[in-house]
Amino acid sequence: MWAIEVNKLRKDFRVQQNREGLGGALRDLFKREYRSITAVNEISFRIPRGEICGYIGENGAGKSTTIKMLTGILVPTSGEISVNGLVPYKDREAFVRGIGVVFGQRSQLWWDIGVIESFRLLKRVYRVNEQDFRKRLDELVDRLQLADILNRPVRKLSLGQRMRCELAASLLHNPSILFLDEPTIGLDVMVKAEIRDFLKSMNQRYETTILLTTHDLQDIEALCSRVIMLDDGNIIYDGGLEELKTRWGRGKEIVLQLSRPAEPDFLSRLTVDLNVEWSMENDLVAHIWVPFGQTNVSEVLGRVVGAVEIEDIRIIETQTDDIIREIYKTGHASADHAELAAAGVDPLAPQKAGPSAQGESSASAAQPAGQKQDLAAAKGSDGA
Repeated sequence: MWAIEVNKLRKDFRVQQNREGLGGALRDLFKREYRSITAVNEISFRIPRGEICGYIGENGAGKSTTIKMLTGILVPTSGEISVNGLVPYKDREAFVRGIGVVFGQRSQLWWDIGVIESFRLLKRVYRVNEQDFRKRLDELVDRLQLADILNRPVRKLSLGQRMRCELAASLLHNPSILFLDEPTIGLDVMVKAEIRDFLKSMNQRYETTILLTTHDLQDIEALCSRVIMLDDGNIIYDGGLEELKTRWGRGKEIVLQLSRPAEPDFLSRLTVDLNVEWSMENDLVAHIWVPFGQTNVSEVLGRVVGAVEIEDIRIIETQTDDIIREIYKTGHASADHAELAAAGVDPLAPQKAGPSAQGESSASAAQPAGQKQDLAAAKGSDGA
């Protein structure tokens, strides 16, 4: 059974259309006009048990709206959702016992009481028996280093301390699925590393399924084997990180600092039968681009080092955030996604070797940029 299964999920928000001027404002008092804005546009995906999946996109792409539908906070306009075999917005009581949720900018802890008292209240909410609660609490306190702050009011905690407590609170009832929305936002480097290590260990020990929404791509690289990219409510990529680098990354760049000038033609002839690209910054600095999965860097260096004198070598790998920024800028992934959809690829099957199809709507044109502000207002009025 899939941990999460989504089929043609859609969410529209009804937004008031404000008219200009004083006369328009007066007319709006008596007769309001509305329009519909699509936040999530018939997306489909499946996540197997035990997977850590990154769910990324620019602001206004529909990430948080999706999470809120998956956790039952919002009811979808259309489409199907199954989480742990349950419909989130229908089977509420049974559903919430099987999930944990952390929103980086919202707390589930009580602000003015000690952390341990918040944990005890959550124990009653989730109906965890005392023995299981004590066992789970001891493990979380040890792993997240909470012993010194258990009796401290939440309002007196630092951001890093509070986020560790939020994670513990979301895991007290041992959920099989954990939804994380910006869990490392605003944290320093050391705290981020500690939280990543903790999440990895929980996933490995308990096979906890994790859906991670974040703008910090280092979180994605450290934790996720798969990433789903969203743009204007449409999935534009669903696959592995390595495949993302192979398909759209430029590969590795070798920077050579030469001891003496060398002719560009002579250098390029050294690798004439290899799929590489040369360029000269100046007489003493050469750049070689090596595509992912096609040519071995060591083979390139073996030929060059034996033919010319080199003072220094640097190898630079294309960063994931650069690749993703380029995809959003050019729409390459969206084009590939449309081709797969047209080819009739199963919209619910995660694609390990490239983008998954989710139906023709996934390749639809992006919404006008001006709608994003209206969409944010609609989400706020919806209680999202």
